[in-house]
Amino acid sequence: MKTIANLLSACLIILLGAYAQADLLSPFKDEDGETKWQYVANFSSGVLIITLLLVSVFLFFAHRKATRSNRELTEIKATLEDRVAQRTASLQATTTQLAHSEAYVKSIVDSMPVMLIGLNNQLEVTQWNHVAEKITGRTFEDVKGLALWDAYPRITLTQAQVKKVLESKKTTTIKHSQRGQYYFDITMYTLADGTDTGLVILIDDITKQMKAENQLVERNKMSAMGELASAMAHDINIPLQSIGNAIDRLHEQLNDLNDNQHQALIPIIKKAEESGDQATAIVQNLLDFAASHRGTKNPANMAELLDHSLTVAGRLYSPPTGLRFNDIAIRRNYDADTPLIPCYASEMQQVFLRLLRHAYHAICDKAQKYPEFVPVINVEVGEFYESVWIKIQHNGIGLSAEEQQDVFEPFFSNTSDRPACPVEHRLSYSHFIVTEHHKGHIAVTSGVDVGTTFHMQLPLQ
Repeated sequence: MKTIANLLSACLIILLGAYAQADLLSPFKDEDGETKWQYVANFSSGVLIITLLLVSVFLFFAHRKATRSNRELTEIKATLEDRVAQRTASLQATTTQLAHSEAYVKSIVDSMPVMLIGLNNQLEVTQWNHVAEKITGRTFEDVKGLALWDAYPRITLTQAQVKKVLESKKTTTIKHSQRGQYYFDITMYTLADGTDTGLVILIDDITKQMKAENQLVERNKMSAMGELASAMAHDINIPLQSIGNAIDRLHEQLNDLNDNQHQALIPIIKKAEESGDQATAIVQNLLDFAASHRGTKNPANMAELLDHSLTVAGRLYSPPTGLRFNDIAIRRNYDADTPLIPCYASEMQQVFLRLLRHAYHAICDKAQKYPEFVPVINVEVGEFYESVWIKIQHNGIGLSAEEQQDVFEPFFSNTSDRPACPVEHRLSYSHFIVTEHHKGHIAVTSGVDVGTTFHMQLPLQ
C-alpha cells in the first residue's frame, strides 16, 4: 500500500509539472487548436487501467504476504498454546507431587509416637505434631507463630538451654523425671537450609519403659535378697537349734544341783530361752521374707493380717532388758465389715512389721528420756472410697521434716551436715511393696513431740 501511494504521488507530480510548463491539454489539440477529446478520453482510460493494474498487483502481493503472516502467526500461536499447556501440566504435576510429599511428611510427623515441636531461630513454633496437640490440648493453628513458652507453658526447658543448642548446633538430650511418677527424654537438634536455621524438640515419654525396667530391677533385687535371707535363716538356725538342745539338757541337769544353785541359774536359763525364742522368731521372719515375693495375690483381711503382725512383733521385739513390744498398749479400731482385698499376704505382713519396728524404736527412744512415759500404738482399718485405709500411729519420738523426706527413699547420701535418716526408720521396702506391688499409696505425718502416723490406702480392685 505504501508503494502504491508513492506511485500515485509521482504521477500527480508529473501531471502538475507538465501543467506548470504548458497547457495540460496541449498534447491533445490539433493544428487548429481544437482539443481532441477522444484522445483525452483514451489517454485517461489507459492511465486509469495501468493504475488499477498496478494497484491490483500490489494488493495481490500484499494479500499473499498477509496470508503468509497470518499462517505463521497461527502456527506460532499453536506452538505457544502447546508450550503453555505443557508448562501448565508440568506445573500441576509438580504441585500435586509437592502436595503429596508435604502430606507424606506431615503424616510421618503426626504418626511419630513422640511429641515433636519445630521452632525457627526466633524460637517461634513452626511444627506441632498430633502427639503435641494431644498432650497440650492445643492445635497447630492455635500455636503457629507463638513463642514456645506461650504455646506450651508447662515445658521444663529454659530459654538458655534452647538458645545454647541453637548456637552450638549440637544435638542435646536432657532427661527429666519425677521418681516413680514420670520419665521423659528431651532431645534437641538444629536444622539448616542455607538461609534460615531452625530447631526441633523431641519429647519422648518413657515412663512405662522406665517403670517396667525399675520393676524388673527391684524384682531381681528382691529375689537376691530373698535368697540371701533364706540362706542366712538356715545358717542361723543350725547353731540356734544346738543352743536350744543345750538349754534343754541344762534343764535336765538342774535337778542334780542344790536349791541355792538351782534358784541362781533359773533366771539365766529363762533369759537364754527367751533370747532363743526371739532368735527363732527372727529366723522365721527371714524365711517369711524370703518367700514374700513368690506366689499370687489372694483375698485377705487386713485386720486379721495386722493382728498376726502384732503377734509376730511381740516375739521379735522382746529384748531381755528394756522395753518389750508386749509392754506397749495396743489400741485397735477396726471396721466390722471391712472387705477382703487381693494382696500378697506375706509381703503385707513384712510391711506391717517394718512399720511396727519403726514405732517400737521411736517409743524406746522416748521411754529412755521420759521414765513416766506411757507408750501407745493405735491401729485402724476401714473402708473408704473403694479402698481399704490402714493407719498405724504411735506416740514415740516423731520424725523431723528432713527425716520425713528421706524415710521412703531406698538410699540416702549424706551430702550435707544434717544426719542421715536412721536405718531403723527407713521404709523404702514398705513403700515399694505398697506402691508397686499393690498399686496403693503410703504417706507419713509426724511431729517430733507428738509421734508419727503412717497412712496406707489399698484399692479394692
